[in-house]
Amino acid sequence: METLLFRKDDKSRAVEGFLKEVDLVDMKKNITKKVDPVILSIVLILLVFGLVMISSAGVIFSQIRFGDEYHLFKRHFLYGIIIGLPAMYLVSKINYKFWEKISLPFLGATLFLLVLVLISGVGASYQGASRWIEFGPISFQPTEIAKISIIIYLAAWLKGKGSKIQDFKQGLVPFLIILGVVAFLIISQPDIGTLGVIVMVSLMMLYISGAPIKYIFGILLGGVAFLGILIKLEPYRMSRLTAFLNPSIDPQGISYQINQALLAVGSGGIFGLGLGHSRQKFNYLPEPAGDSIFAIISEELGMVGAVVLLLFFVAFALRGYKIARYAPDEFGKLVAVGITSWIVFQALVNIMSILKLMPLTGITLPFISYGSTSLVFTLVGVGILLNISKHSKID
Repeated sequence: METLLFRKDDKSRAVEGFLKEVDLVDMKKNITKKVDPVILSIVLILLVFGLVMISSAGVIFSQIRFGDEYHLFKRHFLYGIIIGLPAMYLVSKINYKFWEKISLPFLGATLFLLVLVLISGVGASYQGASRWIEFGPISFQPTEIAKISIIIYLAAWLKGKGSKIQDFKQGLVPFLIILGVVAFLIISQPDIGTLGVIVMVSLMMLYISGAPIKYIFGILLGGVAFLGILIKLEPYRMSRLTAFLNPSIDPQGISYQINQALLAVGSGGIFGLGLGHSRQKFNYLPEPAGDSIFAIISEELGMVGAVVLLLFFVAFALRGYKIARYAPDEFGKLVAVGITSWIVFQALVNIMSILKLMPLTGITLPFISYGSTSLVFTLVGVGILLNISKHSKID
């Protein structure tokens, strides 16, 4: 009997030791700490709001395209609530230090997927862009995975560099090489909007890690020059820039989407036309449930609704950066900064493009726009942030 008890005890210690070794789950000393309720509440509110707006904005498109007026709503519910929320919960249970250990293979797997997108027969194209991988009925965008993997890898890499990040050869040059490889694969798809978000998030992390501000400005200037070259090389990019600078140049062609978006925003006025009463969703505004959904929000809920939505993203930013500030180590701080910046920057880019403050990019509004891969991996990112919040010394 004593031998059996000893073996059972020994087995328990072995399992616990394994879990500690890989940091797979939070152990007993951390299990009493709860995830940050502010971030969790904001995300849940935005998710519910997104479902409401998808049901309104996507009703006509769903009926015409799929013969079911709630098709997009059902899909958004599936990926947001049925898949996304459980994924967020499970990831929030994984000790964030685990991601540091797998940062290199995770990035390597992501780069492999970005290459697969470009292979005929594996990658799927839509409107001239090869951004999806299809396996039977399942399709996903590797660029959404890339947002998380580059944040995790850079956080681990920057932590390892320490003060060497201030050195040009040991800090800036390797950083540019890492970013350049990712940029090349994303440009090949092409997906300039996503690349812009990744670059801005990477620069934010570089700055927080202690890199000189002159490096940041230098990369920004180089990026603007490189963007100019990309615009020159592809006519459709020049068309988007032209439409941004002069929306009246081709109102039925290249300027159509931005003009309809501005018309929707202007029609909403201060209080909006009322939920479900958008006119632009009746096949006037392209992608009403996708990257143009902020225009529908402004039309139906007015300036008041749009401002309230903006305030939620501001609150998310403030709380996310506070979690980063009180993170227990450098890796946790950089990952929290990266995830918070990714979600906030992407929201700003989407909203600014709809308001004609920058050219249209085609990226989604986090938690709100229809987009299965984007929604699931955004919630996975939030799960990592929530786990960091469990270890942060934050009120």
